[in-house]
Amino acid sequence: MAEKSLIARLEEEGDRGADYLEALLDIADLPGDIDIDVENDRAALAIVGGELTHLIGSEGEVLEALQELTRMAVQRETGERSRLMLDIEGFRSKKKDELRALAESTAEEVKKSGVSVALKPMNAFERKVIHDAIGELGLSSESEGEEPERYIVVLPAE
Repeated sequence: MAEKSLIARLEEEGDRGADYLEALLDIADLPGDIDIDVENDRAALAIVGGELTHLIGSEGEVLEALQELTRMAVQRETGERSRLMLDIEGFRSKKKDELRALAESTAEEVKKSGVSVALKPMNAFERKVIHDAIGELGLSSESEGEEPERYIVVLPAE
């Protein structure tokens, strides 16, 4: 029997995650539709529609917890580690835009001064967005510290 293609496996992961989230929304009697996609070799789920900001939290902490619960539910069913991403009401996409702007301004500061700049502590999602953006801007960055105080240092060009 041939192994499933990556896309088929990610689509199945997305379907299982969506089933879990739909059940959760039903239990909580909350509105919302779930969009399923595959982005950057990951299943990507988005809950849209309805007033769901309380499922995000002030800094995305509730969203992070829901994403982790969904990943665990998918892993329990598939037996494989899930890396699915969850977004609610576009929170992550807005956050990505903000983080890219921060990366751009920090890169400019580092290029002008020639001095490393340390950013405030961030979660893994935020750090990945910053690292990717800094790399695209021609600089390098590294994570330092221990969770939950792990942060990024943007380094000048060598």
